[in-house]
Amino acid sequence: MMSGAGYQVIFDDLPFTVDDNGVATVVSVSEEFDAKRLLERFVFRMYRRGQADAEEVKALMSIYHRARELDVSFTDAVIAAMATALCSADFLFLDSNKGLLDKNALASRLAFFLWNGPPDEALRADPDGGQVDRMLNDKRSHRFVDAFLDYWLDLRDLNANAPDAELYPDYYLDDWLTESSLLETRMFFRELIDKNLPARNLVDADFVFANERLAQHYELPAMEGAQLRRVKLPKGSVRGGLLTQASVLRVTANGTTTSPVVRGAWVMERIMGLEIPPPPSGVEAITPDTRGATTIREQLDLHRAAKSCAACHIKFDPAGFALESFDVTGGWRDNYRAVGDIGETVGGFGKNGHAFLYRLAQEIDPSATLPDGNQFRGIQEFKALLLKDERTIARNLVKRLVTYATGATISFADRAKVEHILDQALEDEYGVRTLIHGVVTSEMFLKK
Repeated sequence: MMSGAGYQVIFDDLPFTVDDNGVATVVSVSEEFDAKRLLERFVFRMYRRGQADAEEVKALMSIYHRARELDVSFTDAVIAAMATALCSADFLFLDSNKGLLDKNALASRLAFFLWNGPPDEALRADPDGGQVDRMLNDKRSHRFVDAFLDYWLDLRDLNANAPDAELYPDYYLDDWLTESSLLETRMFFRELIDKNLPARNLVDADFVFANERLAQHYELPAMEGAQLRRVKLPKGSVRGGLLTQASVLRVTANGTTTSPVVRGAWVMERIMGLEIPPPPSGVEAITPDTRGATTIREQLDLHRAAKSCAACHIKFDPAGFALESFDVTGGWRDNYRAVGDIGETVGGFGKNGHAFLYRLAQEIDPSATLPDGNQFRGIQEFKALLLKDERTIARNLVKRLVTYATGATISFADRAKVEHILDQALEDEYGVRTLIHGVVTSEMFLKK
């Protein structure tokens, strides 16, 4: 008897033999009976809805019979029929009718939301909001954290923005930093869920997850080892929250330069929930000057001279300027880097063993004025201004969770339902786990 989970999913408790070539053959004393039994069991599990339909099983049995007629072994004939089932829309898509979800559809929605996989027996038997804590405490919930952050924060694009070998040779080929920064963001969001910490921590928190490499990168007290652990930030640190994490700062840069437009639009859209319209047609993107002759702020001042551009840029450029003190991988900087003939020369040898040379050009100016007239001089004051509206931060998270869980965006008619979730979570200071509970028990989640 084979005890592997994969084998049991397909052949249940049937025994098998292995020949001299290492090929396994399933043994059945009643092949017709076992084939039908195995297919019924497989369809029930893969289609995630009640008892297997007799006609569906009959169609799959015809595949099995045809394979046997062609002298295919019992083992391979069953596998062929099951492979056909895996091509079905019932397996590939979550099937549900309009209106209130039935028991099986709700179990599937819950499972694919919080486990990114099929429901277990306990969830099939009782698919309601009472399952949320059990599911979040289950190790399978790491799939939710990983997938949700990949799409919400664009973490899936982290390796697409490799640091430029000429301007950032100290980061080039630094896989330890890349892997650590990705894990940091995942562990950070996991902590918000596990401890039910307020959603405001997304903007600013008094802790980070760090190891030896990240502590060096964040200019924190020295640490040893590759394992990430929770570290309380020293007073006055610029770190804390998503905005100053290396992963986020990297996916909002292009590996060579940073743009207040890109980073600002990202922050205001992904964290604060501001809808950013596409740029007008015919407007060229601003390319930062890597020669060091002009700053991005000077270029943007010219760009915003057009009223059609200024109306939008005033909404998100300030957030981008607040992040200009961080380079393409989230390291702190006081000056832009350049490859021209302006500024102090910096040289050395990179991780690739090659000599490098770049210059420290013009100074960073992280100050700006928000559309409401509030001014800030850097990232700390900017985060403090955002935290004056914690409900907006929590509201955006709720909308992101609903969209991820249901595949449907928030409509005008859903706004009152979102506010109801926020009202219920107010007592817990918009705790992240509380917000997830609210999403799962809301009408938006329970209906299609």
